[in-house]
Amino acid sequence: MNQAPTPLPPNTRLQRDPLAAIAVPLAPIVLEGRYRVLVGALWRLGRSRPGQWALAAGSGALVVALALLAARHFATTSWPLASGNPGVLVAAGLLLLLAQALKAYGWGRLFTPDERPKALALAAGNGGAALIGVALPGRFDDAMRVAVVRRYPGCPAGVRVLCLSLVMLGLIDSVALAPLAFAAALFPGAGMGVRAGLAVVAAAGVASAAVILALPRLAASRRALRFRLGRWLSPRTSSRRAASEAWALVSACWLVRVVVVFLLLGALGVGYSFPLALLFLCAGAAGAALPVGPAGAAAQVGASGAALIAAGVEPSQALAVALSVAALGIITGGAIFLFAVAWRTGLSLVAARAAA
Repeated sequence: MNQAPTPLPPNTRLQRDPLAAIAVPLAPIVLEGRYRVLVGALWRLGRSRPGQWALAAGSGALVVALALLAARHFATTSWPLASGNPGVLVAAGLLLLLAQALKAYGWGRLFTPDERPKALALAAGNGGAALIGVALPGRFDDAMRVAVVRRYPGCPAGVRVLCLSLVMLGLIDSVALAPLAFAAALFPGAGMGVRAGLAVVAAAGVASAAVILALPRLAASRRALRFRLGRWLSPRTSSRRAASEAWALVSACWLVRVVVVFLLLGALGVGYSFPLALLFLCAGAAGAALPVGPAGAAAQVGASGAALIAAGVEPSQALAVALSVAALGIITGGAIFLFAVAWRTGLSLVAARAAA
C-alpha cells in the first residue's frame, strides 16, 4: 500500500489558502515589475519638457516659501550676523576661503596628471555649487560643479572623468568626517538619537575607506579589464598615495570649518565649544548627503540646526548659527566663483589685445 502523504499543520496559511503557494513566489516578480514601471515613469517625466517645468516650478515655489518664512522671521528679529563681532566674522570668512582652497586642491589630487583641471577651475566649481544650492534640490550642486569645471577654458577632463572624481571626492569626504563624527559622539550632551546618527556617519567613513583602498586592485584585476568600463577605469582610479594626499587636504578643510563654527558659536552667544562645532558639521554633512531633498543649503541648515537643538541649544540661537554659517559659505563661494570668472575674462582680454 502507498503511504498517505503527511498532512500540513492545521494552522499553516498554505492549507487555509492554496493560492498562497502560487502568490508567494510571484510576489517578488510583481514588485520588481512595479518598481521598474515606476522608475521608468519617473525617468520619462524628468526627461520631458512638462516634467522639467514642473520640477523647476516646484523648486521655485519651495525657495519662495523659504524666503517668505525667513523674511517673516527676520522682520521681528535682527539678522544673526549683525550682532556678531566684525573681526570674528572677517576671520571666519577668510578661514572659509582657505577651506575652499584646500578642498579644491584635494579634489585635484583625484585626477591623473594629464587630465587634472586647474585649481581655480575646481574652486569655481565648488563656488558655483554653493550658489545653486540655495535654489535647487540636493545633488544639483554636483551637476553645477561638472558644468563649471568642464566649461572652464583649458579643462582637459571630460564629463565622465569629472563624475568619477566627484564620486571619489564624496568617499574622501566621508572618510575625513569619520573621526570628527566619532569625537562628536563622545560629547556628553548628545542624546542617544544624535549618537546613533553620528555612529552611522562614522561607519560610513570606515566603509568608504575600505572602498578607496580596494578600488585600485579591483580596477586592475583581470576580470575588470575584460570589460570596456574596467579598461577605462583602471588608469583613472586614484592610487593609494593620491587618495592619501586628497584625504589630508580634505581633512584640513574640515578642521578649518570646525574652527569657523567654533568662532561663530562664541560670537553669536551660544558659547565656544568644539564638541558642538563637530556635531554641527557632521549633521550638516549628513543632511547634504541625502539623495533627494529640498535645496542643498536648506537641508544643511535644517540638519545642523536640529542637531544643535537636540544638544540643548535654544532654537533661536541654533537657527542663527545655522543661517550664519550657510550665509558665509554662500558669500565666500560666490566670491570665488566671481573671481574665477573675472580672472579668466581678464586673461582673455589681455590675450586679445596682444594678438591685435
